Order: sequence, then structure tokens, then C-alpha cells
Amino acid sequence: MKISYNWLKQFLQIDWNAQKTGELLTDLGLEVEGISSFESVKGGLQGVVVGHVLTCDKHPNADRLKLTTVDVGEEIPLQIVCGAPNVEAGQKVPVATIGTTLYAKDGEAWQIKKGKIRGEVSQGMICAEDELGLGKGHDGIMVLSETLEPGTPCSKVFEIENDEVFEIGLTPNRADAMSHFGVARDLKAGLEQKEIQKELVTPSTSNFSIDNRSSKIDVEVEDSQLAPRYCGVTISNLIVQESPDWLKNRLKAIGLSPINNIVDITNYVLHELGQPLHAFDAAKIKGGKIEVKTLPTGTKFKTLDDVDRELHEDDLMICDTEKPMCIAGVFGGIYSGVSEHTTSIFLESAYFDAVSVRKTAKRHGLNTDASFRFERGVDINMTEYALKRAALLIREIAGGDISSEIVDLYPKKAEERQVFLTFDKINSLIGQEIPRDSIKSILASLEIKVNNVTESGLGLTIPNYRVDVEREVDVIEEILRVFGYNNIDYKDKLTASIAESSRFENHRVQDVVGNMLAAQGYYEIMTNSLVAQETQKILKDEDHMVNMLNPLSSDLSVMRTSMLFSGLQTISYNINRQKTDLKLFEYGKTYHKKGGGNQEKQHLSMFISGNRTANSWVMPSQKTDFFFLKGSVENIFDRIGLKDVTVEPYTDITFSEGLRCTKNGEQLGVYGLVNKTILKQFDVKQDVFYADFDWDVILKYINTQNTVFTEIPKFPEVNRDFALLLDEGVTFQQVYDLAWSTEKNLLKKVNLFDVYTGKNLPEGKKSYAVSFTLLDEKKTLTDKQIDKIMAKLLARYQKELGAELR
Repeated sequence: MKISYNWLKQFLQIDWNAQKTGELLTDLGLEVEGISSFESVKGGLQGVVVGHVLTCDKHPNADRLKLTTVDVGEEIPLQIVCGAPNVEAGQKVPVATIGTTLYAKDGEAWQIKKGKIRGEVSQGMICAEDELGLGKGHDGIMVLSETLEPGTPCSKVFEIENDEVFEIGLTPNRADAMSHFGVARDLKAGLEQKEIQKELVTPSTSNFSIDNRSSKIDVEVEDSQLAPRYCGVTISNLIVQESPDWLKNRLKAIGLSPINNIVDITNYVLHELGQPLHAFDAAKIKGGKIEVKTLPTGTKFKTLDDVDRELHEDDLMICDTEKPMCIAGVFGGIYSGVSEHTTSIFLESAYFDAVSVRKTAKRHGLNTDASFRFERGVDINMTEYALKRAALLIREIAGGDISSEIVDLYPKKAEERQVFLTFDKINSLIGQEIPRDSIKSILASLEIKVNNVTESGLGLTIPNYRVDVEREVDVIEEILRVFGYNNIDYKDKLTASIAESSRFENHRVQDVVGNMLAAQGYYEIMTNSLVAQETQKILKDEDHMVNMLNPLSSDLSVMRTSMLFSGLQTISYNINRQKTDLKLFEYGKTYHKKGGGNQEKQHLSMFISGNRTANSWVMPSQKTDFFFLKGSVENIFDRIGLKDVTVEPYTDITFSEGLRCTKNGEQLGVYGLVNKTILKQFDVKQDVFYADFDWDVILKYINTQNTVFTEIPKFPEVNRDFALLLDEGVTFQQVYDLAWSTEKNLLKKVNLFDVYTGKNLPEGKKSYAVSFTLLDEKKTLTDKQIDKIMAKLLARYQKELGAELR
């Protein structure tokens, strides 16, 4: 949100610099994220002075150019070549002297330099309106008042406004501060805490009067729950034209483009007081009546952006007797808006239900200044005051007559909330005793009324504009932010209690595994649990999808049923930014419909893609492969002590090849190479290896694992190798399992260290080089024992796998 400092000073006469004021606003909870400068004329006309044209002759070498001498207040007049048709001797004109920077319409800067034009020296430039940014005219040079002295800076001749603009990162609860008046109100409270008393000056509406009653427009509200208050007034005989400079400068300073005086005034009051307004062309209101109601689903309506929209039966609309004219609190219609031909308007100021406006705005994908405020809650008591303020501005700037009574439909007056605030609660929550007189003073500065005082606390009435203050703790937060977080003392001692927790608790296990993965070069990511419905359909699992009732957008419409797609979006994002070597992991949840309810599952997901090592002089880069991911998976199981994990081949729609890990028949996780058809959906052209662990199942089993410590063996290990010739269909898992079932006592390790297929092997065969590690922890193994075990192993391989020694 942008706040103009000059505008703010209209409410509060403060002479602090912007930096100091910004610091106080930040301390009050209105965080100033930056301060920028605004100039109504870019460059501030620096270097542009009043010149007196002494002579004006035809250029000797050009028919359309004039050769002039101009007095700019210096000893020697300047010779300037000018192409304007209206330049004449005796005129007072704006002159951009050598070195002056001017700005084109697109903001591009260019500098005035001494030069020659058609052989004649030119020492400056006599300027037109658009060249100085003072207007759009380019038919000729500007001619100034004859009373001006040559050399007078043009920045003193024209009303150049310089402003400083606060960029405030407003939190969603602070609807009361979504205006210059709201910010000034907070700033006043902060100044009072510093014992600086400043009066909050509000625009007067005491001059509001009805000129005649010739243009009455009736109003009917069908559902006062959706529109608790609706005000309006008719203004006739006005002239729609360009706004005055002061009004345009106010809007430009906060990033708004002026349109015409009527629309600009409604925008001005919106940002001044926080109350959205809307002006209808009164001549286009059929039947002389406004009807505030909902319409059937499917009703067509064209909004100001020239888009045809289908209405929902819950959309509140502003209609005449024939047609809808505006989506209440959100966006106007194209056929009822103010145009250059408008001569009378119906000016609306209303309070619409926040939930209704929020749902309507999201349903139609609209986010306007009006909906932004209505969604968060505006001040219902500001409605009539803002209407009068805007009507007076329109009468002042656009002329016209206030030609009807104010319509004010307010059937049920909003009651102010009552809160009882206890002193003990203040002290316990803040951690420091604040003097009771200071508490009362702060509450008074925030316009929170103290109804009664007891020994234990205060009975309070909360103003309606503070929609976020509902409970005792909310009031304490208000007291603390005005008192100042920085004014809370630090204690000499820090008291803390240490909770006893198991080493198997989720967060502790996550830390252990996460630290290990980070040490191996993985980066942790955190992605959104909401994904697009089209993405989830890839899994052909629509029946188990959990749909959002009120999605933010079509890209965030369902809860994810798999961790895969969030990770692939991250990978695609990085690859598109030339970060192709990726190792990522994420702890997250998936969501599923199950048995009439919804189910959450915890997961650990891992992704690797690209090269696992960078290119260097020592060795070339190495591509990531399936076995690198397999090693990471096994490292996780080893680190958390999971034993006896069964691994078997696994393929589904996700993987083109993969493995599944189970224990006691329950799935711990799956991993493998992601199917290329899925990668194509995310525009990923390189291989991606993905692992998905069911974290809830893993936590269940590690909780039952015992850590066993053994002495370091005193006797040496023995390694023996086999080069086995096997059928292509035989897996290493079969070789591995058969070894352990053959020798359980002395066998310690089985490792596959080479695989060969191709030349010099029979067709349909492959060669596995397998090493076996043997150890007797009580004595040294003899050759006889070793040979016996190896013979037994070979016999089993020959018999059950059809193996041969190479």
C-alpha cells in the first residue's frame, strides 16, 4: 500500500523527515518497506529558466527554423535555434539551458547539449509543454507571463510538487489503516506516546447542502445481510473533464492514473478515507430506481474491462429496473459508468458483507481497490461521511447541483463490541507491568472508550472501524504496539523448561535424516500442498482427490495426492534458469479421500537430476543414475536403523523402472526413474530420479528398533570372488538372498562389483563379479573352512540359478 507523505500531512501537521516518520510507522506495526520520491514533473524543471526572446530571425540555411537570441538573466544572451512556428521577439519563454536533463513521454532521459543546427550554433532549447512534462501540447513553444524576470527558475513559476511515498507492507487484519486517514490516526497515537500532541484534522462536510430535489432515485435492498448499509445521492448539471493538477498529483504519487474528475474523486476519497465509492451515470439508470439484489446463475454481465461474465446466484449486484449495472463492492459495468457525455450521476457509498464480496471477487478472478477493502471490512460509520465528502468535491471541481436527499438504508445499526480487559492478563502476556495511566492513555489515543474502571481491569468499547479487535488479547496487542515493542525490557535471566522427548519423535528423526541429506549435497525445498486439478489427473486418481471449496485459482484447486508434481515444478523452474544439476528433498503431506472422509499422509520425497559431480580438472562430470539414488535410500535406512527391508521390482504410471521397499508386508517407499511422459508435462527434458517414503510407516518401525553394539573383531576378514555366468533374467537380489540362506554364520557381506554383457558371452547370458566377505569373530579362518563355504555357495548357484564359473 502506498501512502503519500504530503497527503498524510493534510491530516496531521508534522515536520519530521520521512525517514523518521517511517521508523515510527514501522514501530506501530505499519511496516514501511521503502520510501520513494515523487515529482509531479520529472526532473523538477531543474536547469529550465525564464527566457526573454530579444530577436527572432529566419534561419539562413533552413526555411522552417528560426534563429533567436534569448536573455536568460546572464551577461551574454544565448543564441538558440528554434523550430516552433509561434516563436516571436518579445516573448517570455521557458528555456532548457545546456546540461539540463529532460524526459520523454516514456521516461527516457536526454540532455541538452551545445551544438550546431544547419551550421548555426544553438546554446539551449525553447520548450513546448510536453517537452517539460507540463502538458500534452506540442503545437508550439510555451509563452509565459510578460511580468516574469529573465533567469527565474521555472520550478518557481509552475506548481511543481515533490513528495515522498511510503510503501507499507500492511497485514491483512489492519483494514482500519487502508487509507491516509487510517495511517494518520495510528501515527497520532504513536506521537502521543512520545508526548507529542498533534490534532487530527479531518475534511469538513459542514457545507454539505441540498441544492434541489429534482432528481430523486429510489433505492431498494432485498437482503440487508449482504448490504447492511447503503447510501446514495444524485448530483446533476456537472461537467466531466480533466481533474485539476493537485488531484492528479495526489493520485499519481500513489501509482494511480487519472481518468476524469468524477472517477478521480471517487478514487481520491477511497484512498483518503478508506471508503469505496461508485458513480453511475444517472441517465442510464432505467426506471429511476436502484435495486440491490442477487440474480440467477448464468445471467450475463459485461464489466468495465469489456469482459462478458456469467454471474453466480450468490453474487450481489447493483441493478436498475431492467438490467445489472455493477458487481457490488467489486467492479462496475461497462454500460452504466461515467463518460465524457455524463451530466448527472448517482453516487453510491455502501457497506457490503465482507465474506460475500470476497467470494464474488475470487469467483470472477477480480481484485480491485474496492474489493480489497470490502473483503477485509470497512468502517460502517464512514459510509455517509465519505459520501458527503465526495459530493462536495464533485460540486467544487465538476460543478453541478446536489439534487436529491441522501438515501441511507441502515435497518439494523451495528453495535460496538464490548471487551473486559484485566490488568493481570496484560502483565502476564507482555511480561512487563505497564503503568495503568499509560494503558488508559494509549486506549484513548486509539479511540477505544473506557466505560468503567475496577481494581482488576477495564470495561471497554471497541470502535466499529477496528474489525480485527474482538478479544482481550487483541486489545493487549494494540496496547503493546503503541507502547512500543522496543520499550519492553530484557530480563537478566532467561527461564526455560526443557520438555522430555523421545529420540523417535517425528521432528528429531526428520532433523537427523535432513542433516544427513544436506551433508550429501541435497537441498531442502518447501512446496505448496495445493496443485492444479489437471496435474493430478495424470495419476488417474480423481476419485481420491480432495477439492478446495473456494480455490484461490485453477492452479491451486485441489490438494496434492502425490509429492511428485510439486517437486517437478521446482525442477522445471530451476532448469529454466540454467540450474540443471539438482538434488532435492522435501518433508510434506499428501491428501486423499477415504471412506467418506479425508486422510493426510506424511512423506519424505527425494529428487535427483543432471550431474552428480561437477566437471573439473581431476575428473569429468558424472551423470546422476539410478544407483546413486539407491545408495541415498539405503543410507537413510542405515542411519535410522531400519533392518530387514525387502526390496522388489516396482513399476507404475509414475516410474518407467523402479524398486519398492517393504517391511513385514507394509510399504516403506518406492523409488526409480520418472516416466518420460510425466516429465514432458512439466517441460523437463533430462532424466529425473524420484524416491517417495511413507514417513508414517517409517516412524512406526524405527520406534521398535534397538541399537546393538558389538566389539571390533580381533580376527581378520577374508574376501573371495566368483565370476558367475548367469541367464539374463537372473537378478543380483537372487544371488544375494541365496548366499545368505546358504551361509548365515560366517558370511558378513555380499557385493556385486562388476557386470558384463556382450562380446565373448553366449547369447542370453551375462557375467556377475561377486565378492563375499567371511569372518569368524572367535578365531582365524583356515583355507579349508573358506574353501568349504565357497564350494557350498557355488553348488547352490549351479543348482538353483544355473550358474557357471567363468
